[in-house]
Amino acid sequence: MRQSFDFTPSGRKRGQGSTCLMKSILLFRHAKSDWGASYRHDHERPLSPRGRRAAKAMGRFLAQRGPMPDRILCSTATRARKTYTIASKAGAWEGLVTYHDRLYHEGPGALLDLIRIMPEGVACVMLVGHQPTWSVTTGLLSGTDPGHFPTAAMACVVVPVALWSEVDAGIGRLAWMQRPREL
Repeated sequence: MRQSFDFTPSGRKRGQGSTCLMKSILLFRHAKSDWGASYRHDHERPLSPRGRRAAKAMGRFLAQRGPMPDRILCSTATRARKTYTIASKAGAWEGLVTYHDRLYHEGPGALLDLIRIMPEGVACVMLVGHQPTWSVTTGLLSGTDPGHFPTAAMACVVVPVALWSEVDAGIGRLAWMQRPREL
């Protein structure tokens, strides 16, 4: 059953006296890849020059917009790793990054599993990976269709939970979505 929450500026749910801690989930799709490049497997496909420019722009965007990720979970695919590397350097992100093959080939359930085991000191987690999982997961978490989720786009879903283990489908709110062409 989907619950919706109405939040006050203080982060409290309306009608409740206790503070509802908010956690943020950033879903960052890898930047545009180079289909014409030489590579043996899809997993090794590199970024195109346009993709490198978009990753840099998105890194700077997040540094200005926030929230900054405390933890980054990145697909092991070359295009996702390079997107993260370029964006994090451009935006001076300092969060701890780990690489997960599951983000390359599994769906929304795997993402939720990884989110739910985040350490409780983490306020914002970023996942860097692939379509269609990113748009489906954004919709699953927020109950909102994010629409077109192009390469290098980033979505921020806020969830009203104190513990990452409480993250579930439909409890979040799509706070914003940024496409690189809109910068």
